[in-house]
Amino acid sequence: MDLDQARDFVRSHHHAVIATRSPGRLHQSPVLVGVDEEGRLTVSSRETAYKTRHLRADPWAQLCVIPDGFFGDWVYVEGDAEVVSLPEAMEPLVEYYRGIRGEADDWAEYRGGMERERRVIIRITPTRAGPDRQG
Repeated sequence: MDLDQARDFVRSHHHAVIATRSPGRLHQSPVLVGVDEEGRLTVSSRETAYKTRHLRADPWAQLCVIPDGFFGDWVYVEGDAEVVSLPEAMEPLVEYYRGIRGEADDWAEYRGGMERERRVIIRITPTRAGPDRQG
């Protein structure tokens, strides 16, 4: 699958499962995913989350993106991940929210929540996407 096709799918389908690697195993968790202006996939997480720690040790991630109703078309995207912490993560977190949910009722409250929860933004630069065939 072409990477631009995968990005287009993610722009309208935000439910995903992210896979990260830890020594000898995969770790998976449900997330919401967006696409930033540079075409990277974005995920919000916490500084203390396992996925954040795993990505700092091994910056590979794979997302399986599914429609809201679960069944139907889906894509996987994998690539190199970068974890950005606060305060640098704040504006990317705002753009992440806007891209998925639209405008917040109270941006000051949203920003305060991001600080309290010690949020980070995960940016994944896609290097491969699929599925390329069906079985």
